[in-house]
Amino acid sequence: MSETVKVYNRRLIVTLFLAFSSGLPLALTGSTLQAWYTESGVNLMTIGILSLAGLPYIWKFLWSPLMDRFTPPVLGRRRGWILVTQLGLCATLFIMANMNPAATPKLMGVLALIIAFFSASQDIAVDAYRVDILHAPERGYGAAYTVLAYRIAMLVSGGLALVLADHIGWRLTYEWITVLIALSAIATYLGPESTKTIEAPKTFRESVIDPFLNLLQKDKIVLILLFIVMYKIGDALAFSLMSNFLLHGLGFSLTQVGLAYKTVGFIATIAGAFLGGAILSRINLYYGLLYFGLAQAFSTLFFMLLAITGKNIPMMFSAITIESFCSGMSTAALMAFMMSLCLERYSATQYASLTALMAVGRVFLGPVAALMVLHIGWPHFFFWSFMLSFPGLILLSVMRSRVNFNAEVVKA
Repeated sequence: MSETVKVYNRRLIVTLFLAFSSGLPLALTGSTLQAWYTESGVNLMTIGILSLAGLPYIWKFLWSPLMDRFTPPVLGRRRGWILVTQLGLCATLFIMANMNPAATPKLMGVLALIIAFFSASQDIAVDAYRVDILHAPERGYGAAYTVLAYRIAMLVSGGLALVLADHIGWRLTYEWITVLIALSAIATYLGPESTKTIEAPKTFRESVIDPFLNLLQKDKIVLILLFIVMYKIGDALAFSLMSNFLLHGLGFSLTQVGLAYKTVGFIATIAGAFLGGAILSRINLYYGLLYFGLAQAFSTLFFMLLAITGKNIPMMFSAITIESFCSGMSTAALMAFMMSLCLERYSATQYASLTALMAVGRVFLGPVAALMVLHIGWPHFFFWSFMLSFPGLILLSVMRSRVNFNAEVVKA
């Protein structure tokens, strides 16, 4: 297979569009909703607690065996579940669009939890579908495509949404993004089925117990799982209150923050994702994880400088550019590593479990971040976020001689 075919074939194009659909809801219950609460005058502790709406991203492995075991009546096991979750997202996001956080902050928080459930379920189905349909030589490019599309989606529902909200209001903004998710169902319908014969689990043991036993029996699995939790936890802490930092802490407008993500951040994301994918196809995965992880850690320091200098538009654009570039590369490397750990028959359950671990920091660090900012201020907060990036890299060094970083995804 030629390099051109690897980059542009139908499987990778569908992977791109489904990753876009998968990335849209995250900011709508995270940073964008945080900005909506901030603009509505909701207090900082409530905003910090709002991050707990992301709990489904951590606990999604609990229902992922059902998505391995059962097949919806249309579009097959993977695409059928993708369609079901997309329809659920459209319904719940439309309801949220017509609510007001100043009047019903708790009710909107509960609805955000339900939206996150549908979003996490969509992630389960999309991730499993990607593992199933991509051939081994395409997985590095698949990771790069996924990071690229996911980040673009987050720029749309994060950066562009803030600009739109500043001009047309929150209701129309959320309704417009709901339409984008509905349109993504076209890619779900047109997506190819896997050319491999992958037998679905048939019993309770095969669907619930065997996937975890298979994963836990891997060599040095405790080190591996701890590494997945810690690899991006410093970055997760730094960004847990980013909207509040830029809007309330420094006084940037919705449009200024939105344009930073929409312009230079967008370009940097594309560059980082594709450069990361290209590098990963040429070097050992261990070095990709190491170099990209170091770059991600040091990118956090630019937000510490921004907190020290105060409201400075060029500095804000620079910080967002560097973070977007480095995050794209490090996430691509981590995704490629996690795909290599999955057995295709149990790809929904196993990949969901691994990505749930990756989401631990993003979900639970919100309240911790709020307390840190209240007690030590923004500059020290970003410094400790930087320091928290290194335990994961130390674990990676320990794993170097004990884990196979060249393994391909295991066939069913």
